[in-house]
Amino acid sequence: MTESAERIATNLRKGVLEYCVLAILAANERYGLELAGELQSRGLIASEGSLYPLLARMRENGLVDTRTVASGSGRPRKYYTITPLGREQLTTFATVWRTLSTEVDTILEEHHDR
Repeated sequence: MTESAERIATNLRKGVLEYCVLAILAANERYGLELAGELQSRGLIASEGSLYPLLARMRENGLVDTRTVASGSGRPRKYYTITPLGREQLTTFATVWRTLSTEVDTILEEHHDR
């Protein structure tokens, strides 16, 4: 990927990451490392360290809740769940995203490679 393409991809990922986290949590709760692994495998984050500040902000904003569960091996796990406000934000994002992506696709089809 060129430097320009990587910069564009990074900016797009930053803009949608919070909503991708909400969508994953809408299916079921996840502990931090599990969530980070899924996002890394999809190329949405580079490392788990970049996820935890986002999760902290999302918790402060009332989008996710946490619960801590003792682990038989090692440190306790913190599980994240989506809140009703988080579900509301996800629904709003999905509507906006569908409209926006359709419009962007239309513009690209009409004006790109002319």
